Amino acid sequence: MIGHEKMDNHNIKAVIFDLGGVLIDFNYTIAVERIFKFSDKAPQEIFNLFFDSEITGLFEEGRILPLEFFSKVKEMLNLKLDYAQFLPIWNEIFFMTEKNRTVYSLAKILKNSYKAVLLSNTNTLHFDYIKRNFSVFDAFHHIITSFELGFRKPHPSIYEKTLNILEVLPGNVFYTDDRAELIETACRLGIRGFTFKSITQLKKDLLVNGIFIN
Repeated sequence: MIGHEKMDNHNIKAVIFDLGGVLIDFNYTIAVERIFKFSDKAPQEIFNLFFDSEITGLFEEGRILPLEFFSKVKEMLNLKLDYAQFLPIWNEIFFMTEKNRTVYSLAKILKNSYKAVLLSNTNTLHFDYIKRNFSVFDAFHHIITSFELGFRKPHPSIYEKTLNILEVLPGNVFYTDDRAELIETACRLGIRGFTFKSITQLKKDLLVNGIFIN
């Protein structure tokens, strides 16, 4: 397991949660199937260009605006739709499970004793959609996004900027994320990072760090 096992367990000051895959789930296939009707590209090509391309990365770093992002995607996928048609396809991929709701409840409890932080790689369209449609953000003192900071996880700068915002040392931070490669970078900076696998494992990881859930 990625993470620190033996530490001084009584100096955690901040708890950082990832968003996607932890507090809210998503399914890119929903969007790919819908966009396929408006494109002459194959589903895998649509997926790669829609969600895993350089232009998507720039959008998540806030380096391009929504209309520019749409224009680039429309050109790459040869889309036969307008911006108003595009928005729901791009956004309506999120849903909450019982797992997500339990993590949310844990975060609300931890907010009473620690600096509760949400740190997410996301773009402004997805962020605004989630904010309108799901109750997750009120569990946190700080909402920190890649599009606002200009860096995506696992770039070290997004973690360093987060530490500066929180005014805490890396060793005073517990961080959970469902992507192991993002945890690895955080750990190299001294953050106590643990890969999110289940509610049971999360509670064990919190306990290892002296964080008790009543």
